[in-house]
This record gives sequence, C-alpha cells and structure tokens, in this order.
Amino acid sequence: MWPAIWIAWSCLFAVFETLALINQRDGDTLSENFRALFRTRTSKVGRAIFAVSWSGFSAWFLIHILTETM
Repeated sequence: MWPAIWIAWSCLFAVFETLALINQRDGDTLSENFRALFRTRTSKVGRAIFAVSWSGFSAWFLIHILTETM
C-alpha cells in the first residue's frame, strides 16, 4: 500500500508543478514558495538557513538511502 501512496503523491506533485510552470503565474511553484518562505532574495540569513537546511537534508538522505539506516 505505501508504494502506491508514494507513487500517487509523486504523480500529483508532477501534475501540479507542471501546471504551475505552464501558467507562469508568480508564486505557485515549489521553488517560488521556498524562496518566499526563506526570503532568499532579500535576506542573507534566510539564504544561509535554506542552504544549511537543504545541505543537511541532502547529506542525511544520501546516507539514509545508501546505508539503509536512520
């Protein structure tokens, strides 16, 4: 059951993100929402927090997938 849920979630995300990219309205893509949330265009602190958070998540996920731990 869980694989089906993850596949459905991924497909829904792909559909919504594609629609957001096609309509070209401001503020509706995942990237635009992350930029607004962390204020990466106007805040060096926000940019740093995003960079550290994203790097930390990426490192954890890499280790998690390759070593099947955590």
